[in-house]
Amino acid sequence: MGFAERLAARRKELGLTQQALADLAGIHMMQVHRYESGGSLPSLDALKKLAVALRVSADHLLFDEDERAPADELKMQFEAVARLDPDERRVIQEVVESILLKHDARRWIRPGAEEAAGSTAESG
Repeated sequence: MGFAERLAARRKELGLTQQALADLAGIHMMQVHRYESGGSLPSLDALKKLAVALRVSADHLLFDEDERAPADELKMQFEAVARLDPDERRVIQEVVESILLKHDARRWIRPGAEEAAGSTAESG
């Protein structure tokens, strides 16, 4: 289900007309119609207004239910982490953040730069 369908479904779930949603969000009714028909996408400001008016997060309007959830093989580990004491959770968070930073840094390195750096280190 895409943004347009999620927006219309939530509006209908709350029993709102397009005009009522437009009034709540402070945007023009024709914009709501364009969003729901898929003819237009909202600006960040309009998205925020729609989410507030519909009493949902912007993520709820933008993503499918499990689209941003952790992979199945990690869900149980994340649930177990929630039972740890705050200091242990902080250590795990720091480890995960460092791995993600390392991953992102590798993506920014030019292709071939890693191999060149490795061969230079080996020859020295």
